Amino acid sequence: MFGMDVATLAVFMMFSIPLVAVIGGLGLVALKIMRGGRDSSRDLEDTRLIQEMHRQLQKMEERVGALETILLDKERKDRS
Repeated sequence: MFGMDVATLAVFMMFSIPLVAVIGGLGLVALKIMRGGRDSSRDLEDTRLIQEMHRQLQKMEERVGALETILLDKERKDRS
């Protein structure tokens, strides 16, 4: 097949597949740069919102943990 043995074909594919992926990634980065910075501000705002949601969910988790502790302590006292 095209004068290549299996080992040569395997080496060729081993290097060509990641090369195609890297070139594709660079192409996507180039497109994002060409589109301008208007998406970067939107991305920054999205990141802030996600971080705030994460902080609020952590606070809620702490509150639920505290309520569970209070209820379990009350239940233990009632059993005693």
